Amino acid sequence: MNAQKIKELLVSFKLYWNKPPQGRYMPFKEIASYSLGSMGGRIIVYCIANMIISVGNVLIGNTIGIDPLPLYVIYIISILASIPLTALRAKMIDNTRSMKGKYRPYILSMGIPTIILGCGFVWMPYERMSLIVKCVVVLAFNIGFQFFYQFYNDAYTSIINVLSPNTYERSDVISIKSVVENLSPSIIALIIPIAAKWITGENTIYDLKVYRFIYPPILIAGFLLSLLIYANTKEKIVQAKTHTLRIKFTDALRMIAQNKYFWVISFASWIGFLESSFTNILGWLYNYQDACTAGQYSLIVTITGNASLWPFLFSPFLIRKFGKRKLLIFSNLCNIFCIAMMLPIVRLSGSPRIIWFLVLVYFVNQFFTSMSNVLNTGINGDIRDYQQYKTGIRTDGIFASVALIGSVVTLATSSVLPAIYERAGLNQTVAKSLGFDGSNVYDVLYNREYFISICSVLVIASVAGAFLNLVPYFFYDLTEIKQKGMVKVLKIRAMFDDYAQGVLTDEQLVEGVELIREAQECEHKEKAPVSKAGLKAARETGDKAKFKEAKEQYKKLLADNEAIETSRYVLLELHRFETEQGKADLETARAIIEAGPEKAVSAFTTTMREAKRMPKRTEEEKELRKNMIRLVRDVNAAKKCIAKYYKNGPVEFDSAALDALYEKDYELQLKLSELYKQIKEAKAKKDSAQTGRLSEEIRAVRAEHSDVQKRIKKGSEENSIYYRAAKPYLDAKRLVEQSENYTHLDEILSLYDEAAARISEKAAVSV
Repeated sequence: MNAQKIKELLVSFKLYWNKPPQGRYMPFKEIASYSLGSMGGRIIVYCIANMIISVGNVLIGNTIGIDPLPLYVIYIISILASIPLTALRAKMIDNTRSMKGKYRPYILSMGIPTIILGCGFVWMPYERMSLIVKCVVVLAFNIGFQFFYQFYNDAYTSIINVLSPNTYERSDVISIKSVVENLSPSIIALIIPIAAKWITGENTIYDLKVYRFIYPPILIAGFLLSLLIYANTKEKIVQAKTHTLRIKFTDALRMIAQNKYFWVISFASWIGFLESSFTNILGWLYNYQDACTAGQYSLIVTITGNASLWPFLFSPFLIRKFGKRKLLIFSNLCNIFCIAMMLPIVRLSGSPRIIWFLVLVYFVNQFFTSMSNVLNTGINGDIRDYQQYKTGIRTDGIFASVALIGSVVTLATSSVLPAIYERAGLNQTVAKSLGFDGSNVYDVLYNREYFISICSVLVIASVAGAFLNLVPYFFYDLTEIKQKGMVKVLKIRAMFDDYAQGVLTDEQLVEGVELIREAQECEHKEKAPVSKAGLKAARETGDKAKFKEAKEQYKKLLADNEAIETSRYVLLELHRFETEQGKADLETARAIIEAGPEKAVSAFTTTMREAKRMPKRTEEEKELRKNMIRLVRDVNAAKKCIAKYYKNGPVEFDSAALDALYEKDYELQLKLSELYKQIKEAKAKKDSAQTGRLSEEIRAVRAEHSDVQKRIKKGSEENSIYYRAAKPYLDAKRLVEQSENYTHLDEILSLYDEAAARISEKAAVSV
């Protein structure tokens, strides 16, 4: 990189530190804060994940000394206990309406109890406890982790999905974040073996003293670092300003049932549960077979940990070139091959050098699995956009609640690994036959013959799990271009809704109109065939200028094809009410509205049997049938809700009163923020009188804020009940309003020039 390019980079960095580049949503300051803050989040995840109950958990199994069978029992109890906690978490996220956003507040409020629980967990006196007491204590802490830690982890990992609606930008930022945050576990993994040797005087990483002296300070440091995300990021969800979230958990779950991509990703994780069975083998080789020294093991974990660096760097470019789906399939195929390669290596465990061969395979395997992690994070953002596109409602929290459905699958499959351990020889009977007292069945791993046998079985199980994990991805077809088209539609819907409510901004109007004009220009265009023959021919001439021109033409062809494809989503949306399906949906909606909110449910007489008998020969007929089945389900659910809560018929909820409470809540949050800033300045000046006055005012505002939040909670519950009882009517009303909003297209187009001029004036003033 020459001096000129470095200078341009520095200028760009300064220019976009506080504002994003054109077409992007995240300024460099936000990206830097998110990436550095993620280092802290990753530290917390690294530590607390070792305290979460699982059959292969070395801290709970090897160190605390809970055998696989009782560990499996408390694992089942913890999973069952997590179900209501997960539902509560999802409801809180999807109904959060805060000036700080949907996820940011929980990085602070859930991070503090998570750190307290983590420090308390490692300092419990397990040495003086019986097996039953150990199980009770570990279970109690895990129930706390199931809520506080899982909430924190969800906020820290999912916030990227609302920082930008641009799938490529999300992938870029995820890659930068992954490179930065990967430093923290690498540093910890480097330090722990050496520190363990110093603390215990032995080559062991499974001593409780190690966790007690290392984990608490790094947990606290990680939390403080993660506050950068809380302080310096801003959530950006593409939706109308008037959109409010009042979603019951079961309603959100019903919505997500339509999201086929969600089920593909979830199914892959459920059936691939054995994929990570092999992950403890390296640690076992060091701890039980003395395969290397403490210093060498520190080097090993550093090497394998840094394997993640390279895919994080290259992922954005590979995603643009091949797409997430192709890369996921490729990386999973490579994962299967690498795990299979471990089998012959493990069976040669008699050689002390075997660990270095295993390190090589671990490194390559980690390279490809790390790429999958970046891809899966990006995919999770895409399927949330798809969910909003299909249902018109943004439901982020419900995606974290896959554990509720996955828990049933997990409970059915989690007994497999303990059974594998038992049959392979990791049990009390074998431990006693080898001369151990049987108090810790993992002592069996000191025996080389059993070590080889157990590890071989785990590798085979991992291969099977990795293969099963791969299969569902062949059914995933949500491309980056599709996602881009759907986001364009979301922006246009928000533009029309906000225009109807009189809250449309100039920026929104200009962006929306430009998307519509681009789509109209592409309406009668067809995608051109793409070939690299021209590039190849230009390269063979040796003329750099000619090759550069051919390259630019190739890029323009790809961009034009993408514009044509994404524009089809926009055109389909603009003309949706002109199609036979759209007209039929509107006719049904108007009939429901005509009956009124009180009689809409009773006036609708179509049965589920009649809906399922509707024709499904064409795609349009299938869609009409699916919409009618969904409507019948909503009507049936509304009837049950009315029978339970409205004996004399549904009473319309006063949403204006709730909106006023939300506005008041927002004002009080701003006021508190300003008061805290003022009291900080007063304390710095040592102005006791001003400090006292501000303290009194803060207490009064906080009391008022608490009262408003209680009223919001009560109002939201009442509104949630009304929403379920009147959902068919409310959905019909929203559909008709949307069709009417679209009739104002010409009015919006006529406002473009004035709005663009105002934006230009603002830009000129700010320069």
